[in-house]
Amino acid sequence: SKPPISPGWSSRSPISTGPRSSPATSGSASPPGRRTPCGCAGSSGGPPCMVIRAAPVSRFVGPVFRAAERADLARLARVTGTSVVPSDVPGGGEAVALLDPSGFPVRVAHCAEPLAALPGQRALTLNTGAAPRTRTAPRVDATQRAPREPTRVQRLGHVVLETRVFRRTLDWYLDTLGLIVSDFLFLDGQRERGPTMAFIRCDRGGVPADHHTLALHLGPGTGYVHSAYQVTDLDALAAGGEYLTERGYQRSWGIGRHIQGSQLFDYWRDPDRFMLEHFADGDLFTCDVEAGWAPMSGSGLAQWGPPVTRDFLGASPSPARLREVLRALRDDTELDPPRLLALLKAMNS
Repeated sequence: SKPPISPGWSSRSPISTGPRSSPATSGSASPPGRRTPCGCAGSSGGPPCMVIRAAPVSRFVGPVFRAAERADLARLARVTGTSVVPSDVPGGGEAVALLDPSGFPVRVAHCAEPLAALPGQRALTLNTGAAPRTRTAPRVDATQRAPREPTRVQRLGHVVLETRVFRRTLDWYLDTLGLIVSDFLFLDGQRERGPTMAFIRCDRGGVPADHHTLALHLGPGTGYVHSAYQVTDLDALAAGGEYLTERGYQRSWGIGRHIQGSQLFDYWRDPDRFMLEHFADGDLFTCDVEAGWAPMSGSGLAQWGPPVTRDFLGASPSPARLREVLRALRDDTELDPPRLLALLKAMNS
């Protein structure tokens, strides 16, 4: 069936709650005790990269997708049997509230007053090996000095979620929101059982879109894995990482370059243990690119960089995580013992 959303919509914002703002993103936080949502703006402007609300417990609430036109909301509400309601996030406008098969609240919003663009970081001028050794080279009689400062986020790139009902959730996003798959990952020896991870992009027709706006993977839990924020280039990524390291923040994994999506990446933990990614130079696909397939493995997550960490993989389970595994094996989910063993093998391969 034809997806209910036109291919004009292009971006998304994670909605999270918590008493603190993230150290790995740029934006302003509300004063202590204030209940008004805080919208963290990227330098590119538009919808908030992240919305933070004061709450007793820090938790991720759900993703918000931006509709290009208000008419898309009416169309989506009609198809899903819901209503268009006022949006309560910075920028105002209206939204449609949905629930995906994993139980995540999902909103599609049309922003009435996009946030203004902020000063960004200038990309450094590079002298590549192919540059002529003449006065017409890109940079002559000038030095390179990347400033040691917080990385200025341009925009939100994607959100990654874990689900115990992977296939049902994937089909819902494809059928309800009209998203399309860029890459599938499957477990070794189990390709005939179908994928266990998907990188999903907005279908904008011939207009290039990020390799993935959303990624889903099968697991014993249902929850947030990480969100990713675009920065200017490798120097902004690395210099911003040095700034965070000097202030005691924990790097989860990086710096490296991914395979699926090709992004330069650097992963961090915020004070509430949420994982956030800075990335640069990601792939852009039109609707003409068919989905790729690859086996899932820890070593297959990057073209180069340090070995993937146990923290990034979530390979040091807490008692709560072990309880999730037992519930997933007991309940009606897509995780059974063969798949669980294959997932554990993939993390260590």
